[in-house]
Amino acid sequence: MLVRHSQMDACSRNSLVCSPLHLSGPEHMLSVICSPSPSALAGNKETEPAPCNPVSSLWITTEGSAGHQQLTAISWRPRMLHSLNEWLWWHEYWLPPGITWEDMKESEDIHYPQPQDLLLSIPCALLLVIVRYVFERFIALPLGRKLGLRDKVRLKAPPNPVLETFYSTHSKEPKEGELISLSKQCNLAIRKVERWFRYRRNQDRPTLSKKFCEASWRFTFYFISFFTGLAVLYDKPWFWDHRECWVGYPQQPLLPSVFWYYMLELSFYTSLVCTLPFDVKRKDLNVQIVHHAATIFLISFSYCANYIRIGTLVMVIHDAADCILEPTKIFNYVKWRRICDGLFLIFSAVFLITRLLIFPYKVLHNTYYYSMQLYQPFFGYYFMNALLMVLQLLHIFWSCLIIHMVYRFILCGTMERDLRSDTEESDQGEEEREQMKEKEKNGTMHFSSITNNSCIENSGAPQLKSSVHLTNGHAKDR
Repeated sequence: MLVRHSQMDACSRNSLVCSPLHLSGPEHMLSVICSPSPSALAGNKETEPAPCNPVSSLWITTEGSAGHQQLTAISWRPRMLHSLNEWLWWHEYWLPPGITWEDMKESEDIHYPQPQDLLLSIPCALLLVIVRYVFERFIALPLGRKLGLRDKVRLKAPPNPVLETFYSTHSKEPKEGELISLSKQCNLAIRKVERWFRYRRNQDRPTLSKKFCEASWRFTFYFISFFTGLAVLYDKPWFWDHRECWVGYPQQPLLPSVFWYYMLELSFYTSLVCTLPFDVKRKDLNVQIVHHAATIFLISFSYCANYIRIGTLVMVIHDAADCILEPTKIFNYVKWRRICDGLFLIFSAVFLITRLLIFPYKVLHNTYYYSMQLYQPFFGYYFMNALLMVLQLLHIFWSCLIIHMVYRFILCGTMERDLRSDTEESDQGEEEREQMKEKEKNGTMHFSSITNNSCIENSGAPQLKSSVHLTNGHAKDR
């Protein structure tokens, strides 16, 4: 029973403290008992009953039997939050028709996913950030040096407040008119202003060591996560028959191994969001943010709605390709070309098979079509499939990039200089590119310059002799 009470005497905040409100007896008389506050007692002052301050807009709820009922007073703001919480966790949003949260109550022997369990991922994510720092600092960095990884020596831009302000607030690559204006303000030649911006951009670009450490950490996690997923799921019936995902749904008990597998994945992607401002900035940064957000929402929602079995399939399918992508990057950074090219072909095959064949059949078809043979559609059904479709669109986007790289690999005999989303700017000196542009204008450019600009040089591929060059677009011998 809910009673609206617009005006109620409450105790003074300065000197008195209100005791709990009670309804005594069948007459339901409301009494407010005020007692001295601890601060007043500490001052050894005699406290006398004082009029209570009026408090408006209180909601009174009754609990207990008719003989003795306790009132709970809730102000409008907590009440609004309470209503919002009830609306958010309305069972019709999360569960199929005919199922309520009462059906999902835990017992001593049976445990179901509880939304508050997801809070554990926050400290676990912070722990992973610490573990990552220790791993990159004391394991990945020394390993890279032993493998011969060396960072290029970059010239620092000389201090210039005018150019630094323009670089920070306007543009990192000024246009021709802006270069002329800046050269006049600084009393420098245009070439020197261009060189300053070139050096300044190179300072902000990530070093090979940073890329190597980041790829090493991700490879370590994806490797552990993928084989952990296989160990957890290999004896589960839904791993082999996707129709088993809906047997007994949603009253499917939560196994401890599946719980910790979920927490591991959710904590990792939460840690990636935390470190995103400090990681290597890629050209597809917005796509990467969408991927992380969709993954976190998908993992969280699937856990709360007890889509656990589908969720485990999604995670293990994704980790299969990622644990091959990262070592491909590692060998690319240390310039082990043959191993890099071989892993790239394996990664391409695994990615296209898992993301364009297995994922649509095992997951999308399973959730979109087969589940509706057993249950009527509800909000959770639409929301879950919407998140899965976002992931699939990202899969198609990355698949197009990979197919393009495979085409270039077949055409050039080598792999392009970077992989999938790891397409940050090259560290190649811009002066070399300017010299190449000048050669193009003069109609003369060596063939090796073209190949090095588009593909990683393959030591096993036949090279043209240095006597061959391009003149006006035609190959001639000197």
